[in-house]
Amino acid sequence: MINIRSANSEDAEAICTIYNHYVRHTTISFEESEVLPSEMSRRILDVVHGLPWLVLERDGIVDGYAYATKWRARSAYRFSVEISVYVAPASIGKGYGASLYEQLFEQLAKLGVHAVIAGIALPNDASIRLHEKMGFVKVALFAQVGFKNSQWIDVGYWQKMMR
Repeated sequence: MINIRSANSEDAEAICTIYNHYVRHTTISFEESEVLPSEMSRRILDVVHGLPWLVLERDGIVDGYAYATKWRARSAYRFSVEISVYVAPASIGKGYGASLYEQLFEQLAKLGVHAVIAGIALPNDASIRLHEKMGFVKVALFAQVGFKNSQWIDVGYWQKMMR
């Protein structure tokens, strides 16, 4: 049975387990060093004071998470957010990313969010499929803006209008 709930600092270790897999083995995250639970706890607390950070539990174990952050600091951007979703590698393809996003969008709508933006390190066909399934459209491509694992990486941006 799955349960989606708000994240808290006690979830930091489980979130690190999921996230650090992507840090170590992929170019999906541009972080090059693993994140410690203390740092992840700080990140969670920074977000949950205004925007949602959700975890998906399967049988009581955190198996994925999604969150929103401010798109930019200037006041005029206050109705726009950037979102991210990560699922444990063994649970990819089970619909958990979509379930997390559905709940995230519900909460963002209640907060009056207008534009939702997702940056995707390319290539990443699975992430593109998820975002387009959720109503996102590609709006930008930034060529070779990241360098990880001895290679240049492009980042595409997808956007969804909430209302």
